[in-house]
Formats: sequence, C-alpha cells, structure tokens
Amino acid sequence: MSPVAMHMSDGLLNAPTSVAFLVIAALGVGFALVRARTDLDDRTAPMAGLVATFIFAVQMINFPILPGASGHLLGGALAAILVGPYVGALCVTIVLVVQCLLFADGGLTALGANVTNMALIGTATGFLVAVALRKLAGQGTGGLAAVAFVSAFVNTVVASTGFVVEYAIGGAGGVGIGKVALLMWGLHALIGIGEGLITAITVTSVAKIRPDLVYLLRGSQKPLEVRS
Repeated sequence: MSPVAMHMSDGLLNAPTSVAFLVIAALGVGFALVRARTDLDDRTAPMAGLVATFIFAVQMINFPILPGASGHLLGGALAAILVGPYVGALCVTIVLVVQCLLFADGGLTALGANVTNMALIGTATGFLVAVALRKLAGQGTGGLAAVAFVSAFVNTVVASTGFVVEYAIGGAGGVGIGKVALLMWGLHALIGIGEGLITAITVTSVAKIRPDLVYLLRGSQKPLEVRS
C-alpha cells in the first residue's frame, strides 16, 4: 500500500491515531457548524450546495501527475473563497463523507484524518492566504485569479503536510516517514498547480457574473472590476 494519495485508506494509520483524529475532526466540524449559522443567508445557502456538488464532481476526476500517481481537486480554498471558511469546511466534509460511505473513496477508519486534512486544515489555510491577499483580489479579475491560485496551491501543500504529520504519529503503511514526506510534498506541489488553475478559473467565472456571491469580496471598498 503506497501512501501517496490524499484520501487515506483503511489501515494506513493505527487505531489510536485514527480515533484521535476522528475526535479532532468532530470537534472542528462541530465548531464550523456553529459558526456557519452566521454566514448562511439567501446568497450563501444556494451557493454552498453548488460548491459541494462541484467539488464532489471534480474530485471524481483524477488527472495524472507522474506514472502511477494522480491527483484531484481538494476544494478547500475554492469553498472558502466562495462561501467562507466555516460553510466551506462543511461543504468539503459532506463531500468526503459521501465519497467514503457510497464510493469507498477513503477508508471509514481514516475519515477523521481525511476530514481534518482537507475540510479543516485545507479550508482554513486557503481562507487565511486569501484574506492576507484580499486587497489584490479586489483589483480586478487578474488579481482575484492570482489570489485564488496561490490560496489553492498553499492549501494543497499544507493539507498534505497534515497527512505527513498523522503518518509520523501513527503510520501503519510500512513505508518510512522520510519517503512519505518526499512523495506527499513533491506530488502535491504538482497537484497544487492543477488545483490552483481550477480554483482560479472557477472563482473568476463566478465573479464575472455575480461578484456579490464571492464571500472573499464581501465588504470590499469598491466593486470588482471585471476585465476580459
């Protein structure tokens, strides 16, 4: 079993580590659920459904990175930019749960670790990077695209670091932590480029039609200047 995919499978972590991160994921999702109530409104609720559906669909499509290795959109930065960090975390969590239970994509015992990495760490990282670059995002379509790309790239690499940390704590895959770290960081740096491009295209497409639906742009001092 080669631990190079972001979706952890059963048996990749030992039982105590799996249980510990299940608890962490439950606490994180519970906190997001409470905080999401303040973000959900007539604009955010329908967009959240669309975001979750889009992430689910795109995650089912893998793109080759290297021979024998492939990647897919994680969706944390995309969700955070469009619907905010808390609603975004819930969107990604729902996708991961459905994929695990209905499509066996990611092990049931590893669900806590997968949610921690992609729904919590990934979404939080993507949003923090986007907020740090918010001024650039308000300068036009190019600026927004750049922010979305960088946020998604960093989100992907940091989420893969969560995988490395979990494997270092309780890895049971029979592969050394050094090799796991090199594979995860190297592959996900490449995957992050694809993630960044998909996120940038999606976010700017929404912004061109309805900039008011982009969570990151709310409260901007001036409307987004869309340039073709």
